[in-house]
Amino acid sequence: MKIVMQRVNYARLTSNEFTSSIGFGLLATVGVSKNDTIEDIRYLAKKIVNMRQFKDDENKCNKSLLDIQGEMMIVSNFTLQATIKSGTRPDFSHAGDNDFAYSMYQNFISEIESFGIKVATGNFGNHMHIDTELDGPFTIIIESEGRE
Repeated sequence: MKIVMQRVNYARLTSNEFTSSIGFGLLATVGVSKNDTIEDIRYLAKKIVNMRQFKDDENKCNKSLLDIQGEMMIVSNFTLQATIKSGTRPDFSHAGDNDFAYSMYQNFISEIESFGIKVATGNFGNHMHIDTELDGPFTIIIESEGRE
């Protein structure tokens, strides 16, 4: 699983009739690999909600999403699993198939919510538009593959 996290002042998502939004917190785009497991989800969720990526009173990144009681928008993004090893066309063969990816995406959302985080979601498998104001910008890429 690969996740791109961006610290945001707000994020608003629209997709057909579907809308969602958050205030201050994290926008996370999630790419599910065909090799991902529930253990990957637990590892990433715990790491993300506890990661010190928000500023304290001394302007240092010492606070977590839990500390600030921030919100999180979680958006599926299979293109994060693309590889470009040869040629110019992205290869998506490492991405999880639709049913598996949807199940893992839902499990990831539930795991984040289990920490008491308010979660807004994307519209899985559909074209989406996201309006956001990045804070920083502060962007981190986190992966479950190769973790210790």
